[in-house]
Amino acid sequence: MADQARVNVGPYPPGVSDPSHVELFTDGACSGNPGPGGWAYILRHPSTGKEVERSGAEAETTNNRMELIAVIEGLRALKRPSTVDIYSDSQYVLNGLREWLDAWKARGWRTADKKPIKNPDLWKTLDELRVKHTLRFHWIRGHNEHPENERCDQLAVAAREALVRR
Repeated sequence: MADQARVNVGPYPPGVSDPSHVELFTDGACSGNPGPGGWAYILRHPSTGKEVERSGAEAETTNNRMELIAVIEGLRALKRPSTVDIYSDSQYVLNGLREWLDAWKARGWRTADKKPIKNPDLWKTLDELRVKHTLRFHWIRGHNEHPENERCDQLAVAAREALVRR
């Protein structure tokens, strides 16, 4: 389900999409937590139909780190400021971006109960990237036959498995 209604951004006629609009589908996978993990994203440009898939892996990580890195790498791939619809099955990532990040930053990267946040390096990177783009957030249920989520999961698992086989 989408958290926000989809709307055209900018002065475009009905049926013509914003050329700076992209869809970013992400997922992370970890075997053990911590353990070897993989991340993946699909970046789609609806106005052109172009789609890019990327993935990677780390030897010792957590699922949350892989979920965050998938979003970071997808946003880093953008060459210009864009309107980005982020689709993720990670409430941690989406709630962090939508609700928690500004408060964490204001408290010196601490939670409401004054404990250091987890993954501050990645949240700080996301904080830098989010100001370059207009972000819209969409939660999708993981492993629920959502085609792009399933594909990202396959890519993340394959990246993790390739790392483990080395």
